[in-house]
Amino acid sequence: MDIRIFDSSRELAFFAADIFAELIRKKPDCVLGLATGATPLETYARLITLYEEGGLDFSQVRTFNLDEYLGLPVTDPNSYRYFMDSNFFSKVNIAPENTHVPDGNAADAEQMCSEYDRSIQASGGIDLQLLGIGRNAHIAFNEPGSDFSAGTHTVRLTESTIEANRIYFTESEMPRFAVTMGIGSIMKAKKILLLAVGDKKAQAVRDTVKGPVTPEVPASVLQNHPDCLILCDKAAASLL
Repeated sequence: MDIRIFDSSRELAFFAADIFAELIRKKPDCVLGLATGATPLETYARLITLYEEGGLDFSQVRTFNLDEYLGLPVTDPNSYRYFMDSNFFSKVNIAPENTHVPDGNAADAEQMCSEYDRSIQASGGIDLQLLGIGRNAHIAFNEPGSDFSAGTHTVRLTESTIEANRIYFTESEMPRFAVTMGIGSIMKAKKILLLAVGDKKAQAVRDTVKGPVTPEVPASVLQNHPDCLILCDKAAASLL
């Protein structure tokens, strides 16, 4: 596990985008694991700029997102499919059929989860997985107590996660269930890049980096990954 600390979220985002850009240039048909939320937005914005400047081609890139709310229409602005389409996919030359987000409205959620993991495996596996981190150190929607070996599965969200995300749901009701790539699936990625911004993430970062590896701190499992890079701004790294 390697840790880099930056003066600002902008510097962090530029550094993260450069890692993605280098991979895409070396392996045009690479497989990216992507995340939603406020933290990766600056990274996505920088990647869009690199594309617009003519230095980055997404035409062969394939992507798999970490998670999605259950029962939320993809047309809802709070769905993660909508988020990715609006903030990234529609702004670069990635083929829509090469973008994958778990189906939160599948008739058979268990079958969909199994097929999602099989699709990742069939693609050759994720070359670079982007992660954020929750205040309770969750990664994707793997909450404290999650099974480290789990594949993609459905999960009931904790109250702390519901409260943290409730601000985005001004018109629709905040879902209480989601589908998420499991920690077992995440740990199969060849390289993992975790971004942490702001003092509200400081305790989670400290517990992840300096605490014991325990399901009660889901992100602590990253200590066991052979190629994990954690990027923090000074606020998120303040307790290290």
